[in-house]
Amino acid sequence: MKTINLFNLHLSTGIYNEFIQHIVCSGQTNRSGYACLANVHMLVESKKNISFQHELDNANLLLPDGKPITWALRLLYGVKQERIAGMDFLPDLVKAAADKRVPVFFYGGSEELLDSARLFLEKKYPQLPLAGFYSPPFRPLSEAEELDVVERINNSGAHIVFVILGCPKQEMWMGHMKGFIKPYMVGLGGALPVMIGQQKRAPVWMQKTGFEWLFRLLQEPKRLFKRYAVTNSLFISMLLAKYVRLKIFRRAF
Repeated sequence: MKTINLFNLHLSTGIYNEFIQHIVCSGQTNRSGYACLANVHMLVESKKNISFQHELDNANLLLPDGKPITWALRLLYGVKQERIAGMDFLPDLVKAAADKRVPVFFYGGSEELLDSARLFLEKKYPQLPLAGFYSPPFRPLSEAEELDVVERINNSGAHIVFVILGCPKQEMWMGHMKGFIKPYMVGLGGALPVMIGQQKRAPVWMQKTGFEWLFRLLQEPKRLFKRYAVTNSLFISMLLAKYVRLKIFRRAF
């Protein structure tokens, strides 16, 4: 897969369906690896946390999720990369796994969320092999618990593990587990509640114009206001500074 460096993150570029097939095929070969979907929050977070950036660099795929990420690629480098939106990617990847009878495992989220996900998947994708669901405790796991998780997943028969822990926890966990967990891991954060109908997604016009974040903010203003106010502002300032260095200073000299 080709990559391009955006603010020191090596973003994967390519065609949407090729990423789907890459993950399914990698899972079928039990080739330990993981995919992350990068948005503005993740990019800014990586600038403040070196350990987090290391795990993003170590990912097999770092896909451009947020619309502003694709705009930045086009503005700075002229790269026309389609958005790999997690809200679309999860159901499409699940469907591809179902079509090829690839067993999947869901790790993370509450027990209630996973129970609802199981019922949804059994009804919508009856041909999809469900290898397992596990809701870990909301605290750091002991070494013995981590070994139990590795054994549980590796012995489940799963080829793909969907990790539902939220950013940056899920990316840190996948990076830590690479080489230990055999199935291919995919971090999809809040995409699962949307897929199973527990949460609404922004209208299409907001998705296309890059205002999906605003829809989420209106749904959860107390939790998300500080995140978006800080990360969006920092991203815009980083983008403008990079644009000036690349486009204006080069022309001047």
